[in-house]
Amino acid sequence: MLKFKKLITAIAAGAMLVSLSLQAKVTVFAAASMTNALQEVAAAYKKVNPEEEIVFSFASSSVLARQISEGAPADIFVSADQKWMNYLAEKQWIIADSRSDLVGNRLVMIAPKSSKITALDLTDEIWQRELKSSFLAVGDPEHVPAGIYAKSAFIYLNQWSALENKLARTDNVRKSLLLVEKGEAPLGVVYATDAAVSSNVKVVAVFPPESHAPVEYPVALVKAHDNAESRAFLNYMKSAAAKEIYAKFGFSAK
Repeated sequence: MLKFKKLITAIAAGAMLVSLSLQAKVTVFAAASMTNALQEVAAAYKKVNPEEEIVFSFASSSVLARQISEGAPADIFVSADQKWMNYLAEKQWIIADSRSDLVGNRLVMIAPKSSKITALDLTDEIWQRELKSSFLAVGDPEHVPAGIYAKSAFIYLNQWSALENKLARTDNVRKSLLLVEKGEAPLGVVYATDAAVSSNVKVVAVFPPESHAPVEYPVALVKAHDNAESRAFLNYMKSAAAKEIYAKFGFSAK
């Protein structure tokens, strides 16, 4: 009887392993600002492809690109700017013909919901008085796309030299959002979509579009990970159904 129970247990365990092996997994490395939208896209995809498993790693595009270049097991990469996709392309880490621009975004200034600030004119440096003795929350301009866009904008507006030492530099845009949500920074620079998913902040200014390069999110397959499952989810990410989800979160179509 004991041997029979052990046999049944072994068969059950084997069946479970077979089931797990049949479940295809696609790993997506994506910019932190796409967290909510891509999670919903994956949930919609899962409804029509229940056998597929979509796993995400969300962080700054720079961090993810470097991880991929060091051999991290990503199947698909979504960057918040062209720079870090170009970085992988130059190192031949992506499949060139799979690359395309997924969505666009806007750069905005935010304040805590409870702030007395209602609107700021970013073309006039007088807005900086609102920082007082505190700091502006922004992704590190040395490598975080949101910070790179912000630096370009402030250079264009002739305000960078005055702001350079007044930054609370974060390692991704969602951490900048968090600093403002908690009231630890009176103002912050994020994407419009980040502001839209938070009930604790408000947009007080939109950066002039001519002040920085267009905010674009390129997507591509990682080399050596070109398979049917990865291609299928990449195609779904660019589908009409996915575009509706991106639009709901405030991304512009490409």
